[in-house]
Amino acid sequence: MASKKPASGSSRRRKTGPDPAGLFAFDRDLGVGPVAGADEAGRGCLAGPIVAAAVVLDRQCIEDFGGGQLADLNDSKKMTAKARERLYPVILRCAKRVSVAMRSSSYIDRVGLHVSNIEILSQALAGLEVDEGTICLVDGFALPACRVDHRRLVKGDSTSAAVAAASVIAKVTRDRCMARAGEIHPGYGFEGHKGYASESHREAIRNLGPSPIHRMSFNSSAYDVPEAGAA
Repeated sequence: MASKKPASGSSRRRKTGPDPAGLFAFDRDLGVGPVAGADEAGRGCLAGPIVAAAVVLDRQCIEDFGGGQLADLNDSKKMTAKARERLYPVILRCAKRVSVAMRSSSYIDRVGLHVSNIEILSQALAGLEVDEGTICLVDGFALPACRVDHRRLVKGDSTSAAVAAASVIAKVTRDRCMARAGEIHPGYGFEGHKGYASESHREAIRNLGPSPIHRMSFNSSAYDVPEAGAA
């Protein structure tokens, strides 16, 4: 069951050295037990799946930044693709548990983006099978039907180390899916823009029409392709 009040990040001062964003400091201040975080990637894309990940960091990892290996962890959106790829296996090694869930574009078209998003966040968090005493944080959303007690954390991926770690896992997982999609559906450039509504992506849709992995339920001007022979 979600808590009634969302958690919020403190006004931590950014610093140099380990944990420059103060993410581990936030998790450390929550108590003495493990911290789990959940986040998603791909919610605003025109094509491809939506992916959620959940990560549990134990107390030792929170205290020593994963043996120093996660000292520069940050919100995945603030990291380069190279930095995310470098941290991906490190998070898998340092985390107590990791869980991933996703929904396809066709599923999103059937049930809706919000429902799909809430489902995968709930599934990823439940997949951790957290121990008693674990504090669970979800980036931006309360999950009404989730059986795991959790807190909605506004801007969680730039506040909590556990949520930031989940954001990296979700982003890298999805980016790899889209790189593969670029091989299966050549010409759209999925390996580059990852399904977001870039100008090159819009141009590809104008030239080729939507692919089988485009989210046709989205009301986007990118899909306004003129009919053949239209003046």
